[in-house]
Amino acid sequence: MGEFHFYSPDSLYIYLVIPAIIIAIWSQIKVKTAFSKYSSRRTGISGADAARLVLEANGVKGVKIEQVSSSLTDHYDPRTNVIRLSESVYGAYNLSAVGVAAHEAGHAVQYAYGYPAIKARSVILPVCNLGSQLSLPLLVIGFIFNFHLLVKLGVIFFCAALLFQLMTLPIEFNASRRAVKTVSESGILTDEKDIKALKKVLFAAAMTYVAALLVSLTQLIRLIAVTKRRR
Repeated sequence: MGEFHFYSPDSLYIYLVIPAIIIAIWSQIKVKTAFSKYSSRRTGISGADAARLVLEANGVKGVKIEQVSSSLTDHYDPRTNVIRLSESVYGAYNLSAVGVAAHEAGHAVQYAYGYPAIKARSVILPVCNLGSQLSLPLLVIGFIFNFHLLVKLGVIFFCAALLFQLMTLPIEFNASRRAVKTVSESGILTDEKDIKALKKVLFAAAMTYVAALLVSLTQLIRLIAVTKRRR
């Protein structure tokens, strides 16, 4: 029976990757729980209204707000300058819908004001997309045929995809901060309890990005350990 070292790929998987995956699952559960909890708290405006009001309060014009049939697909598309909200958000008069819609409007505001992190991420986007598409095939082929150069390239491309996740974090947190600030200062929501609840919904959503980054980071550490062992 071989020795079990903490820095071996197997031990790293047990002590790093598995806990990171558990945290990611927990964060997803927290988001769903928070969304479900505050979906029962009624508001005087719908999700679509909230998005529109956030845009107006920030002086952003020309952004369309559309409803899409699928759920949990709320996003802002900078290519078409459209905020797309799911059915459970667009016409819903509850706190969770307002939070999600305001957050997506926050992204539209970021693009309108030229938020630096958005610009920086846009520059590296082609490389990151390439990394996410090629990293796994390169790693699989490299490990199967024991081709170290392909494995190294796979690790490099994986790092590029990881960089995209890292740069997404400040963007998501900033969009939430913009949403909360606008909603509270412009009077979209006036009840302090509602504003606190809104912060909880958006924070829970932002933590899913943190958890996803943590999973990818631990996978990278294990991947490097596997690569070194196979030399």
